[in-house]
Amino acid sequence: MDVTTPANAPWLIVGLGNPGPEYAANRHNVGFMVADLLAERIGGRFKRAGKAQAQVVEGRIGPPGPLNRRVILAKPMSYMNLSGGPVNALKDFYKVPVANIVAVHDELDIDYGVLRLKLGGGDNGHNGLKSMTKAFGAEYHRVRFGIGRPPGRMQVADFVLKDFSSAERKELDYFVDRAADAVECLVVEGLERAQSTYNS
Repeated sequence: MDVTTPANAPWLIVGLGNPGPEYAANRHNVGFMVADLLAERIGGRFKRAGKAQAQVVEGRIGPPGPLNRRVILAKPMSYMNLSGGPVNALKDFYKVPVANIVAVHDELDIDYGVLRLKLGGGDNGHNGLKSMTKAFGAEYHRVRFGIGRPPGRMQVADFVLKDFSSAERKELDYFVDRAADAVECLVVEGLERAQSTYNS
């Protein structure tokens, strides 16, 4: 646990993606997939969050006792490049410190299925992160889910808005499950433990 963060402060876990069935299986929506699995694990269902343009589930993660954490799972419904507004509204409403925000997102510069966890840093051209950083600064956690680079001359925008390939889909459930484990470890046991366990 970071020294700067009160132990009882809630965590805001944000799965990044685009709303709508046409985007649901896209590479760019892997953050939504991880958020959905986490919601399933805590026995919650996403519902509209008041005035915020997002869907949320509230619950708890971790064993009973001091390591049990209050969490708000969120899926912004604003489209990826405007994610910062809804996340900022949820941060203010639930009084979440920026250091207790976790963005789960696709990452082009990492091989498919590989995870990298970190605190702060640049957006690496990711429009969801760019929007969040503009809204409240860069010192939030990231769980970066590798999707690899586009093949041949395919444009990045086309690649991220395509569904995972049939070969990738064979392993997708396993990788999403592992990413959800990594989020839980980060929230309950801290960044260093999560990095040593899940950064491959």
